[in-house]
Formats: sequence, structure tokens, C-alpha cells
Amino acid sequence: MMTLRSLRIPAAFAVGAVLLAGAAAAHCQTGSPSSPYGGAVVEDIIARINDQIITQSDYDRALKEMDAEARQRGDSMQQISAEHKDLLRSLIDQQLWLSKGKELGITGETELIKRLDDIRKQYNLASLDDLEKAAQEQGVSYEDFKQNIRNQIITQEVMRQEVGEHIQFTPGEAMRYYEQHQQDYTQPESERLSEILVPANTDDPAKLAEAKTKADDIEARLHAGGDFSQLARSFSSGPTASEGGDLGQYKLGQLPKVLEDKTFALKTGEYTDPILTRQGYIILKVMQHTAGGPAPYKDVEQQVEESLYESRMEPAIRAYLTKMREEAFIDIKPGYVDTGASPNETKPIYSAYVPPAPKKKAKVERTRFRESTHTFRQKSPAAEPPSQQESAKQGQANKKKEKQAEEASERPGKREKIRFGQAPRETLPAARNNAETENAGALSETADNSNQPANPLEPTAPTQKTRFSDRARESRKSKSKNKAASANAQAPPAPDAAEVADRETQSAPLGLNGDTGKKKKKSSTTTGEKTRYSQEKKRENGNTPPPQPTPIAPVPGAPAPAGAPQPQQQQ
Repeated sequence: MMTLRSLRIPAAFAVGAVLLAGAAAAHCQTGSPSSPYGGAVVEDIIARINDQIITQSDYDRALKEMDAEARQRGDSMQQISAEHKDLLRSLIDQQLWLSKGKELGITGETELIKRLDDIRKQYNLASLDDLEKAAQEQGVSYEDFKQNIRNQIITQEVMRQEVGEHIQFTPGEAMRYYEQHQQDYTQPESERLSEILVPANTDDPAKLAEAKTKADDIEARLHAGGDFSQLARSFSSGPTASEGGDLGQYKLGQLPKVLEDKTFALKTGEYTDPILTRQGYIILKVMQHTAGGPAPYKDVEQQVEESLYESRMEPAIRAYLTKMREEAFIDIKPGYVDTGASPNETKPIYSAYVPPAPKKKAKVERTRFRESTHTFRQKSPAAEPPSQQESAKQGQANKKKEKQAEEASERPGKREKIRFGQAPRETLPAARNNAETENAGALSETADNSNQPANPLEPTAPTQKTRFSDRARESRKSKSKNKAASANAQAPPAPDAAEVADRETQSAPLGLNGDTGKKKKKSSTTTGEKTRYSQEKKRENGNTPPPQPTPIAPVPGAPAPAGAPQPQQQQ
């Protein structure tokens, strides 16, 4: 794929970028309505594009510039009228390009300085300050001048990034485009000429003859093989002598009839005889002769690529602008038409402001107790005793009022201030006579496990305080109990008789070389008090009786040992 290195903006959009550098407004309407507040409208806004506006004064300035350029080009009235119809579209397009450039962060400051410096060099000014002074002398605002150039740079850069970089074509497509538009690249017959001018005064025959002799001498040198460019630098008196007499390219019909008939009949490299003109005798040489007809593709390849690029660029730009219109907020004053509007644009909806109706506050009768069954603010009964029918109605009314009072009593009433450590006095519900209160678990039961709940206001016995070490000991005990319980739950079942016998057999010695098992130490059968040998010798020498053994208490129900005294039975 091949992409053009440089973006060439179409002529229509380039002119629009210059004309619409500043924000402009829509078409002017005569007889605009006056303000309902009695004042005068300073500036009429006829279009809003995102955060930008188009005003009437801006439009007038852009319209004058457009008409001035149209007159310079020589456009007809039909062409000027068509441009006026599309002016609002072009203004909105310009604002959309600038909004997109702001979104992409394109400022164009670097390119602006380069453009201003090029203009300074073009007018041979010393510095940019001199350029500013020159603009002020001509009555042009220098800031507006810079803003126009900046807007043009931003527009072209956004076109290049968002549209131009996505247009690609192959060499085969360029060749097919050349074949389809070959008549656009048909070139007329042309030739490149060089001259040697010998000045002569046609009024003086002697000087004219002298000039003719000099021209014939130059022609003779050319016939002898002399270099035309060198002879032109030596003998030519024309302004092109320093360049070897080069006159440039001339198409058929651009030269005078006399010179055209003599030069276009020659081939490349041939030259004419001395021709008498008003300036004197002139000798012309055909440096290159190009026949008329379609130009070869290799000669116009770059032009073909630019034409193909522009043919795809214009519809792509219009499609991209339509997409930006659908994504942007565009509000146009009624009576003005945007010829580039899209049917999918988001139109703003206007409606008259209606203030909301005030909310009605619900009337709540405040009571002191939440569960009170008493009715407050009731009228006193009549002095005369009512009849039976009136008393029935009064009873129904009283029941209805009681019901309403109960419902109102459940609503929050006046909040009571409760001091720390004291029980509330006013907001507690009144106890009902001969009614049982259900304990929902919030109050503790009495000691006798009756249904009567304990009074939370009565003093209770103080709870015994415990030490922290006791709590830790109790927690360790509970943990050990839980661990033992879990160990018992996970312990294997007790072995049966067969498994016990197998274990004894397996643990017995093999007996290959005798009894290899360890002999168990015999337990001592002495039940008396042990004494040392040295103490026995002392007893013998001192005649100390030996200590008597401590009698063993008989076990109830067991036979008495031999030699032990039998207890006597009580009579």
C-alpha cells in the first residue's frame, strides 16, 4: 500500500479554513424582534456548537471576505449565491474541526511561528515586531491575523490525522485512475527555447546593417559547431545572456505568429536564421520539442496520485464531518438551515419551566405516651342527658376517637431528656389494669420461673466479681475437657480376647538361644518398716526394742490374715 507523504487539502476546504478562521454566524435577518425586557440586543447568537457560538457580527465579516474573493476570481452570481447557502455549513464545519483539535491537544503554536517567519521573509522585514507594526499600519488586528493562521493549521492537522492517514491506494489503482481520466492529462504541443539577441536600431540603416553582419557571423560560428550557450553568454545582449540564453517552455499559441511558425517547425537541437524584431536580430534554438497529446504516465505520475488522493479525500471529509455532527451538540436558531445537517443529530428539547407543587405536611397529633388509650382534647359532654339514639351515636364517635388516639399514640411524641443513671419518667407506657404483659425475652424471669417478669427498676443482687486468672483457669479446664471428649470420640475401640492373645504371643521371646527376654525385678514383700543395718547394731547394744510393724486395717468383707487378732463381737 502506498500513502502520500504530504497532505494536500482540497481547494474548497482550504479556502473555507481561511475564511472561517474565527467563529462566524449564520445569515442575517432583518427586523429582529426587540428584547422583552426593554433593552437592545448587543449580539445575536444564531448557532451553538459544543462550547462555541456563531454570532451575527462574525458572519458579516466572513461574508464580506467571501464576496471579495469571489469577485477577484470572477465568479458568476449563481456561484456566489450557492456559496452563500453553504456558508452556515462551512462555519459549523470549522467549529467542529477546532473542537476536535482541542480534544486531540493540537495547538499549532510551533507551525504558527514558522508561518509568521515565512511571511516576514516574504516581505523583507527584520523581525516579527516589524510584521506586527506593518499589520497595524494596514488596519489589520495582529491577534486576529495570528488566530486565523492558527485555526487554519489546526484544521489541516486534524484533517491529516483523522482522515488523510486512513486514505491509501495501490499503484494499480493509480494506473486505472490515469486510464479513466487520460483526457485530463492531455498536454498541448510545446517547446523549450534559447536565444541570442543582437540589438539594432531599425531607424538607422547603417547600424541595422552592422547588426546584421554580427548576427550572420554568429550564425556562421553555429554552423561551424560552436556551443550555443557559450556564444549567448559572449555575444547576446538579452537579459538571459548570463543563463546561456534560456527562455523557458512555450506552448503552442503563446509566441508571436512569426516566431511560432519558424520554431515549431524545427526539431530538437535545430536553430533559426537571424530574425529581425523590434529589439534587433534574434537567433532561437529549440532545446526540447514536446509533441501534443496524452502525456505518458511516468511524466504525470505524481499529478495522478494527487488527483486520486483528492477525489477520495473530499467524500471522506464530508463523511467524517457528518459523524462529528451526530456526536456534537448543535443548536441552530429557527429560520436558519444547515445544508450539511445529519438526520441522526441530537436535537435539544426546550420546555417551559413549571415549579413543583408544594408538598402537604401530614398532620400528626403528638401525645406524651406511645401506648396511651386516653383521648385528649375532647369536648366535655352536654349538660342535658342525651337520648338513647344520641348516646349510641356518641358511643360510636367515642370509639372512633379512641381508635384514632391509639393509632396516633404509636407515633413518636415529644422526646424526654433522660439523665445518666436515671430511668425515664414520662415516656414509659402506662400499665394496663388486669392485663398480662408478655415477656419477649428482653426482661429476665423471676427466681420461681413464673410468668411475671422482673421489674428492671428494682435493685438486683450484685454479681460476684471474678479474677482474670480464675477466668483463664476455667477456660483452660473447659478446653482440656473438650480435648479429652474429642480424644475419646476419636479413640479406637477396645481390643477383643483374640487380639489380646495375638499381642501376647507376638511379644513373647523367640527362645532360640534360651530366654532372651529381660527378667522382671521381683517386688519386695516386706511390709514392715525398713531400717538400716547400722541402726540394728545400735539397738542390740542399747537393748532398744525393734519397731513394731504398723497393723494393716482389714478390708471389709476380706478374710483376716493368719495370726491377726480377731475383733470381738459386741453383745
